[in-house]
Amino acid sequence: MLRDKLLSKEARLGVIGLGYVGLPLAMEFERAGFHVTGIDNDGAKIDALRAGESYIQDVPDDWVGRAVREGTFEPTGDFSSLKEIDSVDICVPTPLRKTKDPDISFVRSAVVEIEKELHPDMLIILDSTTYPGTTDEVILSRLQRTGLKAGRDFYLAFSPERVDPGNPEWNTKNIPKVVGGVTPACTEHAVLLYEQTLGPVVPVSSTKVAETVKLLENTFRSVNIGLVNEMALMCDRMGIDVWEVIDAAATKPFGFMPFYPGPGLGGHCIPIDPFYLSWKAKETGFEARFIELAGQINSSMPYHVVGKVTDCLNDQSKPVRGSRVLLLGVAYKEAIDDVRESPAIDVLKLLLERGAEIVYSDPHVPRLNEAGLDMESVELTSAELARADCVVITTAHPSVDYRALVETGVPIVDTRNALKGLDGPNIRKI
Repeated sequence: MLRDKLLSKEARLGVIGLGYVGLPLAMEFERAGFHVTGIDNDGAKIDALRAGESYIQDVPDDWVGRAVREGTFEPTGDFSSLKEIDSVDICVPTPLRKTKDPDISFVRSAVVEIEKELHPDMLIILDSTTYPGTTDEVILSRLQRTGLKAGRDFYLAFSPERVDPGNPEWNTKNIPKVVGGVTPACTEHAVLLYEQTLGPVVPVSSTKVAETVKLLENTFRSVNIGLVNEMALMCDRMGIDVWEVIDAAATKPFGFMPFYPGPGLGGHCIPIDPFYLSWKAKETGFEARFIELAGQINSSMPYHVVGKVTDCLNDQSKPVRGSRVLLLGVAYKEAIDDVRESPAIDVLKLLLERGAEIVYSDPHVPRLNEAGLDMESVELTSAELARADCVVITTAHPSVDYRALVETGVPIVDTRNALKGLDGPNIRKI
């Protein structure tokens, strides 16, 4: 019985997709005492893991190396290994198409492979963020074509990932895990798995509720960031320091939660997930106006930053074309190597389109090979600063002396309030 195997930790667990979500999850399963098979069709990832090397910042090399040596973690590209798996988590990408429609092709591909090896008493959990109804409409219908019935012969659930790369306090191990199954028995088995491996488990009544939980969480952030970005644009027109406004408002002990403006939204979740919800809502004739408006405001912020750069160069009687612009940070937030949907890349590309000469410095991203770009980080030296016609702070940089930077007199566009408490005629904030 699967229940007994989970309780005794004799169950063999699988994770499909060994990226920012899948690899940390696989490692927590292994560290909890389970044998784990990690499956990914990226051969470079499999080779690295077999060599004991991690490509995810939150997963140390020694975790991977020890698990591989002891045989408790087996990375592979062979999906036939699913025949030996008792429980499998699907942690594949769910991007948006250019039309803002959900692309669940990676989920469909994973389910095709699971269907081939589906066997009685198997647990399947989708962790990838998606629109409400995906688990039932896409996965359940496909797996039940085998003649096996969910809740009786196998178990199917949805449990949204809640990964925050680089967060030193909250990680895969201790972030509460929401779980919703297609039947009560499915929920029960998924809850049992996570109770043996992770932190608090929060069961909900259905897969649709669990799917919507994740979308609400990220839509909440997207809409509030959109609001404060609009405030930043408004305050800029009126000559008001939006950062001072936010800090003062945050002293209110109730009814206010501070959000902060920036050059745009980054990461895999917040720029993408709300559109999964608004897309699905349209099927019912409902228009999610807050979501769409927040998306428009947030996606406009890189253009606002480029406008600030243009103003800085105009103050020097220089055109954008031919000017050397130094970006500090290209990851979507500080102290990580994750450049997915990073607004810094949007700023960089917009400036390139206008003819600027661009260099960047980010010790966490030594090479930027994304969105058609192939660039290397430069060392942040006094000589490099002297060559810059404008510096743009797109994420906080760990080795920058900001006071010294301001004193150089180089024009600076600060998108993160990194220069808080510093002032000078060469500073422009969003």
